[in-house]
Amino acid sequence: MMVNTRVWFLSAALILSTDWVEAQTAGTKPAGGEPVKNGQVTVTATASASSTAAKGEEKPRTSSDESLVTTEHRLSISGQEFDYTATAGLMPIRDARGETEARIFFMAYTRRATGDLSKRPLLFSFNGGPGSASVWLHMGALGPRRVSLPAEPTIPSPPFKLIDNDSSWLDVADLVFIDPIGTGLSRAVKPELNAKFHSVSGDIASVGEFIRLYLTRTNRWQSPLYLIGESYGTTRACGLAGHLVEQGIAFNGIVLVSCALDFQAFAFAASNDVPYLTFLPSYTASAWYHKKLPADLQALPLATVLEQVERFCDGDYASALAQGDRLPPARAEEIARQLSRFTGLPAADILDHRLRINMGYFCRQLLKSQKRSMGRYDARYLGIENLAAGERPSFDPSYAAVDAPFTSTFNHYLISELGYKTDVPYYILGGGVGKWDWQRDMGYPATTDDLRSAMTRNPHMRVLIASGYYDLATPYRAVEHTLAGLGLDPGLRKNIRIEKYPAGHMMYLDPPSLRKLKSDGAAFIKAQAP
Repeated sequence: MMVNTRVWFLSAALILSTDWVEAQTAGTKPAGGEPVKNGQVTVTATASASSTAAKGEEKPRTSSDESLVTTEHRLSISGQEFDYTATAGLMPIRDARGETEARIFFMAYTRRATGDLSKRPLLFSFNGGPGSASVWLHMGALGPRRVSLPAEPTIPSPPFKLIDNDSSWLDVADLVFIDPIGTGLSRAVKPELNAKFHSVSGDIASVGEFIRLYLTRTNRWQSPLYLIGESYGTTRACGLAGHLVEQGIAFNGIVLVSCALDFQAFAFAASNDVPYLTFLPSYTASAWYHKKLPADLQALPLATVLEQVERFCDGDYASALAQGDRLPPARAEEIARQLSRFTGLPAADILDHRLRINMGYFCRQLLKSQKRSMGRYDARYLGIENLAAGERPSFDPSYAAVDAPFTSTFNHYLISELGYKTDVPYYILGGGVGKWDWQRDMGYPATTDDLRSAMTRNPHMRVLIASGYYDLATPYRAVEHTLAGLGLDPGLRKNIRIEKYPAGHMMYLDPPSLRKLKSDGAAFIKAQAP
């Protein structure tokens, strides 16, 4: 989640003394034997020959270590067996003088015996925050193993478990999960260097350098290249696409999950009407899910209801907000009644808020008679409140439902299945990122210019956008608003595809949406298969 309180509502959504090259050449060889079936604790590979683990010692790794650990595994996807190698380790990020300034932790999965690597797609993945590790997409959607979660929107009972991911994307691409500096096990070598990396531009530059180095050190420059980011990770993905194309690295496609491309669409402020227009359809979807709309709307399919509210946003509601205090009282009452129909909140309450309901208030008020609040990441999740009254929820039940399961299972997975041992804490979400510099340019942070530039310079690059109807952190209508103002050449608009899911910010928590996301992603990548 965002660490800057001004944009609290935006977030997602959350080690080794030899040189990286020496680690790659000195060891990391499999120990032999059959690949390990996922779910077993034993692994068939060891750390590099120079590591203490390879010598039978149990000395924990430190934040200065840079050797890699490889393990071999097998996974079944849709009835087909896949043998693959997992690599975990750190990539040193150096300045112009060759001095190491930071180390980026990554986990890569490469299918074995794939033949010509120039035909094997390579997908780089990260989450958002800023301050979030890559664990959510990794252990929730894309990776070979995922957290076992109940079908209904609630937290599972501990102890939490990992299961094989039949919806993994490993059958269509090799996967590289990147933890930006300050997340996961990635660290700047000195605290004073954090400022260089903890900004919109600094973050893009460091992750871009990781990608360049990874392509060089694994000889993957000729592979079809893809990015996938979630939440603030979509900000990063668009920035990277624009940044790297100028360095000769062009992507075949980028996948944007729960978009945050222009922050104006999220920043509730007296002088900014945009978020009230972009959040309203998601309020309606949430009220529809909880059966709080009038009977005539409740009886309709959600898509039909949303068509109505979107027309209202583009017409009467936008006009009313633009008039501000000039809006006649009778007209204000009429708009309030319509907003009441679309939100389930009392018209008088909406009038008291000058027709402007922010996200926190809506999450707290819709179900207040039941002493329940809704999740920000996913409005299907409910939190128990001590009091019916309140301006915003006391906690986010949709994050509480996944925090402990993902934290517990990932730390176990890192040690037991990837064989990577360290005493350094793994920062899932927050903890390693404090102050963040948002001022890339004057105004709201945005990477829309980078996206337009990347698509213009590389007209073959395609974009897949995935949004959840019940996402109250990055509502689906926000990205549609952003794309409408992108100024993209009409001939390139066909390169953008939008898919919506009956779930929230992390739509893959919903089993049917997880399968749909995999299907959409696989079709997206296979469409450009060499």
